[in-house]
Amino acid sequence: MDYLEITGPTKLSGSIAIAGAKNAALPLLTLTLLAKNEVTITNLPQVVDIKTLLKLLGNLGATYTRNEGTLKISTLNVNSTTATYDIVKTMRASVLVLGPLLSRFGHCEVSLPGGCAIGQRPIDLHIKALEEMGAHIDIQAGYVKATAPNGLKGAHIIFDKITVTGTANIVMAAALAHGVTTITNAALEPEVVQVCEVLNASGLRIEGIGTSELIIHGNGGELIDMVDFAVIPDRIEAGTYLCAGAITQSTITLTNVRHDHIGAILAKLTQMGFGLDLKPNTVTLSPAKTIKPVSIVTQEFPAFPTDMQAQFLALSIFANGASTIEERLFENRFMHVSELQRLGANIQLHGNTATVYGPTPLNGTDVMATDLRASSALVLAALSANGVTNVHRIYHLDRGYEKLEEKLRALGANIVRKKEGL
Repeated sequence: MDYLEITGPTKLSGSIAIAGAKNAALPLLTLTLLAKNEVTITNLPQVVDIKTLLKLLGNLGATYTRNEGTLKISTLNVNSTTATYDIVKTMRASVLVLGPLLSRFGHCEVSLPGGCAIGQRPIDLHIKALEEMGAHIDIQAGYVKATAPNGLKGAHIIFDKITVTGTANIVMAAALAHGVTTITNAALEPEVVQVCEVLNASGLRIEGIGTSELIIHGNGGELIDMVDFAVIPDRIEAGTYLCAGAITQSTITLTNVRHDHIGAILAKLTQMGFGLDLKPNTVTLSPAKTIKPVSIVTQEFPAFPTDMQAQFLALSIFANGASTIEERLFENRFMHVSELQRLGANIQLHGNTATVYGPTPLNGTDVMATDLRASSALVLAALSANGVTNVHRIYHLDRGYEKLEEKLRALGANIVRKKEGL
C-alpha cells in the first residue's frame, strides 16, 4: 500500500493543467451503453474510478482502447446486464449503469453500490423514479433486480431531494423510453448538464438543460448515434489546487478551467483575501495580505460544493479568526477533523458544523485518509506543516485525483510517494 511523505512548509509557483472531471466522466461512460456506434472520448481523467468503471463495462461486453486521456469505446456487443458486487462495491457511481441497461435491454441486475464512507447515500430515489416509469424492481441478496419487458414509459418524476446520480440515471433511462419524461427538482451540476448536452448533440431532444426541470423526449428504444466529446474540466481538482496555492500563500496558475463551474469556490477565496486573475480558461491565484476567516455552508450547485468542504477546512486553519463550515449534504463528512487535529489544528465540532480557530501552526506527523476529499485536505495541510507528514491510505486519493503528487511536485512541493513497510 502506498503513502505520501510531505515535507513542509513550502512555497509553490508555476502552472498546472486541470484534468477532466471524474464526476462527469463516470456518467458519460455509462451513457455510451445507449450508443450504436463507437464513441471517442477525450480529456478522460486517469484515475482509479475510471479504470474500475471501464472494467465493469468490459465485463458487460463493451470493447475499448485507451491512450492516456483518449478513449474509443463500443458497447454495441454488450451481452450481459449484471453489474457484479466485486466491482460495484468499491465505487458508488457504478449504480449509473442501472438506468441505461434497463432502458436498453428491459432487464438488469445491479449490485447495491459502495464508495466513500461519508454517510448514507441511498438509491431509493433512483428506484422510485424507475418504478414510476413502469419498471418492476426487487432487491434480493444485495442486488437491484429490475425488469421492464415492454420498455420504460415517459413519466413526470418529482425528486423529493436533489440527487446528482439520480438525475443522470433517469435522464439516461428516459432517453430510450417511450414518450416524454419530465424531471422536476433536477440537479443543476455541470456533470449532469454535460450528459444532457451530449444526448442533445446526438439528436435526442432535451428541454431545460441547466435548469431544475428537464423534459426528455424518449426515442422509443432506438440506440443513439452518439457524437464524440471531451470531458469537462474537473472543478473539484481546480478548487483543490487553488487551496494548495492559498494555504502556502503562493502564486499559481491553473489552465483548462471553467470559471462558471467554480464560481462559489472563487467567491470564498476572494472573501478570504486572495487575489484572483481570471483569463479565458485560466485562473491565477495570488497570496492574501491577511487570510480572513470564512463562513461556508455546503449545498447543491451552484452553491458551495460538499466536495470542497474538507479542503477549505484545512485552509481555514491558517485564517486570522474563527471560521465556520456547515455540512448540509452528508452527515458523516468530518472524519478528517480528527486527523487535522493530530497535526495541531484547533477545530471544534458541533453536530454538522465545524468551527476552526486560526491561525494555528501545524507540525508534521502520521495521518490517515478516510475518504477521497479528506485525503486531499490532509495533503494540503501538510504543505504548510512544519516537518514531515505521512499521509496513509491514499488509495482514496487515487480514486479521484490524476497524478496529484506529480502536479504538486511540479509546483515545488516536497512530496514523495512511498510504499508502506519499506
